[in-house]
Amino acid sequence: MGRHNFKKLKIWEEGMRIVDETYNFIRNFPDIEKYNLASQLVRCAVSIPSNIAEGTSKSSQRHLKSYLETSLGSTFEWETQLTIAYRRNYIEKNQFLHLTNKIEQLPKMISGFQNGLDSKS
Repeated sequence: MGRHNFKKLKIWEEGMRIVDETYNFIRNFPDIEKYNLASQLVRCAVSIPSNIAEGTSKSSQRHLKSYLETSLGSTFEWETQLTIAYRRNYIEKNQFLHLTNKIEQLPKMISGFQNGLDSKS
């Protein structure tokens, strides 16, 4: 299996956008959430492109898929935490809807990339 250049992958770039957006919107969280929900959101967001990048360094498709699965799990975890933030009134409805739309697209993209790997094997 040839290794992928993670910086050229659209899924990695979209994951990086989630990281950027996360750092932007947690600034408005109350201080009580600094080491709680805000921290967890950042960890999940960072996990998405980080696992994509790490997976591309592996020498087998099986290992890459495993890291993609972890990245996929982080998207669902991040979406859940985003919903919690919205329900706690830490973000506005229009921002929530915008971010929900972005995060709902990413698992589809990751799954599509995984399916592309399957068709090459």
